[in-house]
Amino acid sequence: MTHTTEKLSSKSEVLIEKENKYGAHNYHPLPVVLDRGEGVYVWDVDGKKYYDFLSAYSAVNQGHCHPKIVGAMVKQAQTLTLTSRAFYNDQLGVYEEYVTKYFGFDKVLPMNTGAEAVETALKLCRKWAYEVKGIPEDQAQIIVCENNFHGRTTTIISFSNDETARKSFGPFTAGFIKIPYDDIEALENVLKSTKNIAGFLVEPIQGEAGVYVPTEGYLAKAKALCEQHNALFIADEVQTGIARTGKLLAVHHENVQPDILILGKAISGGVYPISAVLANDTIMNVIKPGQHGSTFGGNPVAAAVAIAALEVVREENLAENAERLGILLRKGLNEIAERNPLITLVRGKGLLNAIVINCGEDSDLAWDICLRFRDYGLLAKPTHGNKIRLAPPLVITEVQIQECLTIIEKALNDFK
Repeated sequence: MTHTTEKLSSKSEVLIEKENKYGAHNYHPLPVVLDRGEGVYVWDVDGKKYYDFLSAYSAVNQGHCHPKIVGAMVKQAQTLTLTSRAFYNDQLGVYEEYVTKYFGFDKVLPMNTGAEAVETALKLCRKWAYEVKGIPEDQAQIIVCENNFHGRTTTIISFSNDETARKSFGPFTAGFIKIPYDDIEALENVLKSTKNIAGFLVEPIQGEAGVYVPTEGYLAKAKALCEQHNALFIADEVQTGIARTGKLLAVHHENVQPDILILGKAISGGVYPISAVLANDTIMNVIKPGQHGSTFGGNPVAAAVAIAALEVVREENLAENAERLGILLRKGLNEIAERNPLITLVRGKGLLNAIVINCGEDSDLAWDICLRFRDYGLLAKPTHGNKIRLAPPLVITEVQIQECLTIIEKALNDFK
């Protein structure tokens, strides 16, 4: 698929060419070069201002460069940045107490990236399966969903059905069973078929698949089935967590408490790589010294930043803001869809939303629409070809939502 681009300023062209020449071509960014961010806005190298409707894939829920979070990072960076876990530091225990009480778990295992946290959860689940559940060694299986996105490590792409992510990267890791997403009967059938199921790894909303929201009750039923069959319910909330969907966690919409919770992205407010795996003692205590770790995981800067980022979520009522403004955004998008047949579907929860464009997944139309959004001062990006994710920082206001709806409709009207 080829994508069209429009004439850029010479400064932008030079910087884009540097990335093309010296960087691996493992991304295809929208042609805009950003150099500053504040709140819901970002600016390009020519000083043009945009609404950010991607939020770094929901990492900057608290808004760009939130002063409290940046302040915590700078203050700690001037004192102590890294000790490794060879020694204790004065920030980690404070953070561990804060984050476990915040989310309602006994223990946390700190890591750096979302993919690292998913890998950690998989290892933890398997170890629990062998040492607590009693599954024979090397026979544990973990159920996953089709069209999932949990990262791009070798093990994670082993259970992906995205051929772009998989091709020429094998051989792959065994031990996973794929079922359709939002299919409770399929989950039950697999759980009944063998006693070797260690857990069920699921995104409460499939973000990369185009913000696919499951049927109401699916998560609660899945959790109940896992309990019935003594399998761990593992919620990957790297993208959906930290207030994005209108609750602190997306699973809270169905009053579900996972056995293992995976967090990343907005747990740092987007200023530092931080991720976390949370579980209760009966699960987490299977990990012993030397069995898993990370040089940077749990470093003092990360600990200070995460506390500040989570404090902002509560102090600024970001979950409530996401819930209220998400309803307003979807209402506006559905009204646009009534006037413009280019939108065939609006879906989402809180401020994690998507519009499905009336074209095939191999069409350039959604990309071209995002270029027009850019021209009018809003940044978004397609996912899976014909779906455009719309996920602004949670600090956005009602007035700003209305301004963005005007931009979206204006851009779509250019393609009528």
